[in-house]
Amino acid sequence: MPRAVVTGGAGFLGSHLCDALLDRGWRVVAMDNLLTGSLANLDAARPRGGFEFVEHDVSESMDVTGDVDAVLHFASAASPPEYLAHPIETLMVGSRGTHHALELARRSGARFLLASTSEVYGDPEVHPQPEEYWGNVNSVGPRSVYDEAKRFAEALTMAYRRTFDVDTAIVRIFNTYGPRLHPADGRVVSNFLVQALRGDPITIYGDGHQTRSFCFVDDEVRGILALLDSDEAGPINIGNPDEFTIRELADLVLELTGSSSALDFLPLPADDPVRRRPDITKAAQRLGWEPEVPLRDGLTRTLDWYRAAAAASDA
Repeated sequence: MPRAVVTGGAGFLGSHLCDALLDRGWRVVAMDNLLTGSLANLDAARPRGGFEFVEHDVSESMDVTGDVDAVLHFASAASPPEYLAHPIETLMVGSRGTHHALELARRSGARFLLASTSEVYGDPEVHPQPEEYWGNVNSVGPRSVYDEAKRFAEALTMAYRRTFDVDTAIVRIFNTYGPRLHPADGRVVSNFLVQALRGDPITIYGDGHQTRSFCFVDDEVRGILALLDSDEAGPINIGNPDEFTIRELADLVLELTGSSSALDFLPLPADDPVRRRPDITKAAQRLGWEPEVPLRDGLTRTLDWYRAAAAASDA
């Protein structure tokens, strides 16, 4: 049975990865300091054989005894409200945390997979964004604590590959949503769904014409594991290339929820990208991966989860 270490394992995406690896018959060690993660995300994993949870800050150290076949480094605040609230911690987990995770992979002879992000493209001047695009990032803006942490993590990963011949891979993740996305996460899908369910005004920053591409979590995990299974180094974009305006997303959420929430237009935050859409040519050709879940279906499944979670909390 192979054994994987998943940092950020109690997070939204990390916990889904733990489940998927366990389904494959892997043993899994999930590490998380619970700064933004939640033990509730691991309710399905914790009773299962072969699963271990370690509450620990990987920015401080990362010691795992026994064999390790893969290290998946997903520890980090991931939404703007979270990383803006924890700027130093975000930079440290992108730098020191990545260093410690790479060292564990080097010592163990394990495959290392870094969770990077579409944020490395900043407010892109090339559309859609291929992996060869170097990005348009404000290195001293508020969002730089996340953007530059991930850009540094990519650079360190490639340095370990070139210097120590560590078997590394980099995935650039585009907007992902689905069950376990915390209602207060602060990303646009969770914001809109929660506001609509409460009947609160739906907050749209700017005129709503800016675009995003939304990938359902099951598709995202399937793509990440396809990269893990391959010998590709990346970086490789894993995201849904279907592009929607924020206004279109709001209208769809209103339709699915049956909400009468009004739309509340506010100024755009600093350095908020105008367009974001992945070029997934490499993922399709090299990994045989494409997303399968349309936005309407994914939002419906996420909405069902939010409603069930709310009912359980009220019970």
